[in-house]
Amino acid sequence: MMQNNTAHQIANVLIEALPYIQRFTGKTVVVKFGGNAMVDDQLKHSFARDIVLMKLVGINPIVVHGGGPQIGRLLEKLGKTSDFIDGMRVTDSETMDVVEMVLGGLVNKEIVNLINRHGGKAVGLTGKDGDFIRAKKINLSRTAPEMLEPEIIDLGYVGEVSSIDPSVVDMLGHSDFIPVIAPIGVGDDGRSYNINADLVAGKVAEVLKAEKLILLTNIPGILDKQGQLLTGLSVNKIDELIADGTIYGGMIPKTRCATDALKGGVHSVHIIDGRVDHAVLLELFTDQGVGTLLIGR
Repeated sequence: MMQNNTAHQIANVLIEALPYIQRFTGKTVVVKFGGNAMVDDQLKHSFARDIVLMKLVGINPIVVHGGGPQIGRLLEKLGKTSDFIDGMRVTDSETMDVVEMVLGGLVNKEIVNLINRHGGKAVGLTGKDGDFIRAKKINLSRTAPEMLEPEIIDLGYVGEVSSIDPSVVDMLGHSDFIPVIAPIGVGDDGRSYNINADLVAGKVAEVLKAEKLILLTNIPGILDKQGQLLTGLSVNKIDELIADGTIYGGMIPKTRCATDALKGGVHSVHIIDGRVDHAVLLELFTDQGVGTLLIGR
């Protein structure tokens, strides 16, 4: 009887997932992989299985990853300290070499290998491959009452996306392959630039007209001031929550990235708890989900 109950539970799970699978077959889903999910072994493997299953049921997953902690650890081993301004790492030429080695090499290939070990066919890319992520340098501007003019802060080789050529990623995504993208762009000067992974994921989703953008975080999602999870949020509601201080700190750039993607044509954005086993599948294929859903209207 116990075995029979288990079989019925499995059948119910599959039936609940069926309409979502039917709705998303043939659609592109961009997933930003970061936070605890990138450093916890069990979560890494569950993420890889999620991505492989998505591909097997006809969805086209595209992975964009970060790697800040891994970069920090290697810089520390090399005896090099990092300065951060407004959450961005000041990146000189030597640091950029480390960033490129860690993001484009160690981290990227680990994710590729994980997906392949679970039956997928992943291909690692940086924005330099096919020249598909063009970057421009970021300079911060700061003002204070005692200043006669704004102070310009040079962050070094830190960039933002100026344009994306989707052809390489689109070709891979619509074949048997799963693209895994490191957020490194190339400037008009031919130099490499470190770009925030959320921004890259949002822009990739936008140019590919993705069905969904999924951002993994280390929190349950967007919370109200009482700590309750909010979901089904519109762009206008997000603006209100930022204005009244409900969304603050590091969640502001993440939600701005989400709203920009929605305005650019992505159908929905999910900010989900990457600390939950199989978070991506639970958000995609169950009625309840595990995070905050953002919609354009």
